[in-house]
Amino acid sequence: MPIPETTSAEAYESYIGGKCLRACRGDAWRDIKACIIASPRTVDNVHLPGVSEPFIAWTMSGQAEFQEREGDGPWITHHIKSGSFFLTTGGGIYDCRWKAFTPEPFETMLVFVGLPLIQRALEEVFGADANKARLRDLSAFTDAELHWLMERLHKELMSRKASPLLVQAIAQAIAVHLARNYAELASVPNTGSPSLPGFKLRQITDWMAQHMDEEFRLDRLASQAGLSKFHFLRLFKNATGESPSRYQTNLRMDAARRMLRETKKSVVEIALDVGYTNPSHFAKLFRRQTGLAPSDYRQQR
Repeated sequence: MPIPETTSAEAYESYIGGKCLRACRGDAWRDIKACIIASPRTVDNVHLPGVSEPFIAWTMSGQAEFQEREGDGPWITHHIKSGSFFLTTGGGIYDCRWKAFTPEPFETMLVFVGLPLIQRALEEVFGADANKARLRDLSAFTDAELHWLMERLHKELMSRKASPLLVQAIAQAIAVHLARNYAELASVPNTGSPSLPGFKLRQITDWMAQHMDEEFRLDRLASQAGLSKFHFLRLFKNATGESPSRYQTNLRMDAARRMLRETKKSVVEIALDVGYTNPSHFAKLFRRQTGLAPSDYRQQR
């Protein structure tokens, strides 16, 4: 059937390419939706629509090589197993495929957090700046506290009659946990503008971290993302709240702070390590960010 650009949380399970073993029903599930999907062991490609609500995919059992991509971009590969999480916050259609390589069933619980609830959590965490707060997209990560909360939610999902009070409490705990640990402030309010998908953003930012000492080149980053410089700049800033050049500067300053505290390298050596051939320029940028000269920062404890 045709794949829509976006769909509802209730309809998402029909596009996931597996069998729904359990889905939430009743008044207990007003703030949060959940379903359990048993996936085929091998899927060549499935097209998934976007949803408005942030959602969590929690691998309950099995191990697989999982790949995802947007459009005709490169496939991004992850090794996932029981306890692996994906956090997705919106977007349009994207592709995924996988191959399980252990004998146990490959099962996933999908959890959709209602927009009013996540907004209340962001307001609690960020206060007046909540309209600038955004959840990040993350792939194939682990989180012990979130795992525990998902186990409690799973127990209610499987019970004969879920407790509305308990499901509401778990939903609130999940929303606050996401806001505290996976949200950040952008420089502009969240207006629903399109941004880089989480997996692609992670690919770009990981590459930037590995090559932060190299000369900044917008065309090289845009080429990696498969976009024009104009569109890449706009989508990157929508996703992070910063321009790519400012993001690289922040990476360099973070690395410099770490080396100043953890090594005995000279300020000149550190400047060169993070990509500045002019130590005076490095010192000026460092002071602008921290309020201290590099040598003064090193002496502070």
